[in-house]
Amino acid sequence: MPLSALALVVLAGLIHASWNIAAKKAGGDARFAFFTSVVLMGVWAPVGLWAAWGVLPGWGWIEWSLVALSGVLHVLYYVVLLRGYRKADLTVVYPLARGSGPLLSSMVAIVLLGEQISALGLAGIVGVVGGVFLIAGGPGLLRAAHDPAQRQRVHKGMAYGLLTGAFIASYTVVDGYAVKFLLMSPILVDYLGNFVRLALLAPTVLRDRPAARRLWRQQWKYALLVGTISPVSYVLVLYAMQVAPLSHVAPAREVSMLFAALIGGHLLGEGDRVQRAFGAALIAVGVMALALG
Repeated sequence: MPLSALALVVLAGLIHASWNIAAKKAGGDARFAFFTSVVLMGVWAPVGLWAAWGVLPGWGWIEWSLVALSGVLHVLYYVVLLRGYRKADLTVVYPLARGSGPLLSSMVAIVLLGEQISALGLAGIVGVVGGVFLIAGGPGLLRAAHDPAQRQRVHKGMAYGLLTGAFIASYTVVDGYAVKFLLMSPILVDYLGNFVRLALLAPTVLRDRPAARRLWRQQWKYALLVGTISPVSYVLVLYAMQVAPLSHVAPAREVSMLFAALIGGHLLGEGDRVQRAFGAALIAVGVMALALG
């Protein structure tokens, strides 16, 4: 991977972890996702118009279909992620979500596409599984029979994290194909996909407008932060995909797990910080080994 692409991915990872921590603190649901999409639409409108100028007339049904599919997958990803944050710890949901995406992609490639995996790749799978075990509670989880409530919370976090990872893998493939093979603008893929997200999320807000207004007053600061910086992290990744293999960029994104485990554990007061940080690092090393293997 070129050094420039790696730098983009590392910066994106720090930004990505930061807005996920803000989303966790907001404690929002699909309505919060709508708020962030509205902010994104307004804040990034000048950049979106600039990127679209003279480009959209040349698009055909394939380009528009990919934008629509990307928007749907991003909505499912974000709604499931936010629900996971309400039900479990960020330091369980976030690393599993970020780590399982590349893992799922590798498994599909091996089982369905007939790709070969080396000993390094197998070691990567072991690393991911070990990291998952540590983040879930490690040896302490095996001794947690006296605390079924906490064990259930961890299990919920694992389930939501893995489901989120499936959607991450899906939209990564769709968006990577769009920017790498169809040479679509990363800015347009993300910005226009946001209008799809707005359309899908709007009914949730319109069903109970008084509740939506009340939530906006509580969450607008977090929505402003997330809606402003979250596009930056993903657009940086899409630009990296244009100059480096997707199979390298996707695992490299997992550096965000290290930032989330360290920063999130400190700011949110979630326990087992050292163990979970080590687990996140193990997942990151594992998915990198998968990419190389």
